[in-house]
This record gives sequence, structure tokens and C-alpha cells, in this order.
Amino acid sequence: MNILITGITGFAGSHLAEYALQQPGVKVYGTIRNRSRLDNIEHLLPHIHLLECDLRDPFSVRRVLVEIRPERIFHLAAQSFVPTSWKAPEETLTTNILSELNIFEAVRQENFPTRIQVACSSEEYGLVYPEETPIKEENPLRPLSPYGVSKVAQDLLAYQYHASYGLFTVRTRSFNHTGPRRGEMFVTSNFAKQVVEIEKGLREPVLYTGNLEALRDFTDVRDMVRGYWLALEKGEAGEVYVLASGKAYSIRQVLEMLLELSPIKITVETDPARLRPSDVPILLGDASKFRARTGWQPEIPFLKTLEDLLNYWRAKLTN
Repeated sequence: MNILITGITGFAGSHLAEYALQQPGVKVYGTIRNRSRLDNIEHLLPHIHLLECDLRDPFSVRRVLVEIRPERIFHLAAQSFVPTSWKAPEETLTTNILSELNIFEAVRQENFPTRIQVACSSEEYGLVYPEETPIKEENPLRPLSPYGVSKVAQDLLAYQYHASYGLFTVRTRSFNHTGPRRGEMFVTSNFAKQVVEIEKGLREPVLYTGNLEALRDFTDVRDMVRGYWLALEKGEAGEVYVLASGKAYSIRQVLEMLLELSPIKITVETDPARLRPSDVPILLGDASKFRARTGWQPEIPFLKTLEDLLNYWRAKLTN
């Protein structure tokens, strides 16, 4: 079975490639750009097949799909950092929407029987009132960032292409996921890197934070990509599924857990530059629909996830 992972060089993409390679009879392809960094997949290069492709270019996308003829596509590529979406809203919207549109059009025009998983996001829900938690698929979508808006568009586009053209699309609204190789701009990884830099004497024992009161539902990335795989194995075409742990931690709690995993005494200070124009106050998901359909549930404890993330940075910062 040929599978294509867009965004294979990214955080979730690299973990999904690892998982896919463990499945029998699977050949893994991934799209890259000429400036893509390969750090996350360097250990996988002998086992995967990379093709240069600008997903915003319909001709480039169609050429790659005709060459691979994938039975499954995991569409993970996106401009996925929320703060960047305020600084570059046009790029976020055009990149995220057009890339997906080009994939759908190529599959439709070539009449491939391809199953497509679209990695949507809990950021689509945006403003959530306490009485609306835990969040289910039916919750109103009130995105609070250009990134959230772009993911709503991707989500609905996947539904529309299924309803209009019969494409086999499955939408996964994943809540926060973290673990080894998480980009340092994301909160858990940023905190972990600061802790390790302090441990190694690379900076003063002061850790800088933004808003610590937001509540987030965290899942280990290795559990999340297993969910992505199951979405195309057992998910219903045209459907949308929440993927979440069902437990929310405040960012303050996450920070305290990381600090407890370090032997160093560290002072915490707020950095105003890290505060967002608007922040989603709570994201707590209910994955019961997906669990009932596929049997999926997270297996890796959150403390283990944070420990692995710290150890990732401890190893990386020795290089």
C-alpha cells in the first residue's frame, strides 16, 4: 500500500511515518519543499521516499499524485503556529486552504479511490464556554485566530468534497499533542528547552512564560498519529472526529510538572511578548465518538510525555 504524508518533515508527520513503517506492506512517501529541514526524519531517510512538491501549486500536486497513486493520504502539512497566523494571516489562509484544495482536485480529476485524512484542529472551536465542555464534534465553531479560521475552511472543504464528489475524506479535530521533536515555538517544547538550557548552564535560571491560565487537553503525539491511522482504517467517510485525552491541564500545571522533572531551582517570569492578542481559555475534548468507532484511546501518560520531551532536548542540546 502506497501512502503519502504531507508535512512528513514536521512534528506529527515524522511520528506518523515511524508508525506507518511498522505496518506490513506499507510504502511511505512524503512531500518536501526545497528548503525543508530534514532533522526530524533523518533516521528514516533509508526507509521513506521523498518528493519535492509545492502544495500550493496544483500542477506540482497533480504530478506527484499521478506518480505515487497513493491509496491513502495523510494531509498534515500546514502553517500551524497560531501566533504566526496573526503576523501573516494571508499566508496562513492561502497555504492551508489551497494546499488541501489542490490535493482534493487532483484526486477528483484522476478519479483515484484514495482515502484522505485531514488533520483539523481544536483551534476551530475557539471561544468555548465552560458549560460547553467537554467539547464534542457538534460544538459551535468560533475560531479566535486566522489559523483557526483556516482550519475551519479545511474542515468544511473536506466535508464538501465528500458530499459533492464522493471523495473518501475523514476529518480529525485533534486537540493539543506534544512529545519528542515538538517545535520549540510550541509551549510545552519551549518550556522544556528553557529548562534544559538552564540545566546545562546556557542561560540564567529564569524561565519566561506567556499566559499560564489557559486550559489545554494534551495527548502524546505517538498516540495521536495512531489515531490518524485508525481514522482511515475504521473511520466513516465524510465524518469528523474529535481526538483528545479528555483531561485538561492549565499551562501553569504543565510548567510545574516540567520543573518537578528537573533537579535545578528555576525562577518563572512573565514575558509580555509571549502574550497573544486573544487566547482560547479552555480546550477540553470528548473523543467518545471516535473511541466508539475505532477503539482508540491514549495510552502514554502525560508525565511520561513531558519526561520524553525533556530528554529529547537534553540529547539535542549536546550536539
